[in-house]
Amino acid sequence: MTTISGCHIFDDFTQPEGMSDSEWAARCELAACYRVFDDLGWTELIYNHITLRLVDATPPAFLINPFGLHYSEVTPLNLVKVDGDGNILGNRDYPINPAGFTVHAALHHGLPGAHCVMHTHTTAGVAVACSAAGLRSDNFYSAQLQTRVAYHDFEGVTVNPEEGPRLIRSIDGKKAVILRNHGLLSWGGSIPEAFTYLWTLNRACEIQLATSMMGPSLAIAPEITEKCARDALQFDPAFGAGRDVFDALVRVAFKR
Repeated sequence: MTTISGCHIFDDFTQPEGMSDSEWAARCELAACYRVFDDLGWTELIYNHITLRLVDATPPAFLINPFGLHYSEVTPLNLVKVDGDGNILGNRDYPINPAGFTVHAALHHGLPGAHCVMHTHTTAGVAVACSAAGLRSDNFYSAQLQTRVAYHDFEGVTVNPEEGPRLIRSIDGKKAVILRNHGLLSWGGSIPEAFTYLWTLNRACEIQLATSMMGPSLAIAPEITEKCARDALQFDPAFGAGRDVFDALVRVAFKR
């Protein structure tokens, strides 16, 4: 049994013999995250990915969703463990999506703090990614991200490993990423931290998309956006880096 903030999740699943407690906990939390994404409508049929680095894996490895399953079908047991070269370790019941592996492997390998990587194709996120202006700092959420957003130019379907180093250079250590003409991406030292960045970025995109239908938007003075970025404590590890929000959403997802 694994518990997240008082919520017993995946009670019907048994930790496999020989699997470390840390890997089992990682599998349960990642599978729960897929259920949260499903609740939020952040699914794209069987596509897109949330990956989580396994801190005690030798060789280095991370977990990714099995290709062909909907997010609502992801469980701790069917998550696929892969190494940095895309080799499946252990259970081979499901394949992985090469397009998803390439981007996520690049971040897990190239950014020491990228324990969790998330990628979505929400309508609002893709719309802003296709906008020449990108994300405007003119709403409550985008103002908090003023100093935290990176952009990476579109290079086509992400199956070319050579794009990885260019993506890392584009990110430049920023945890909220807009993949131009493509979608949104976030990363962090934990699932809740990556989720907090992605939720804030997606919410900013939703509001920008709605505002764009109403004519010119009100500008926010640069000194105010700078203050908003400083005061956005939800990103600060000292304030939990999104743990309280994520745990609440897990509780809701497992009540259904």
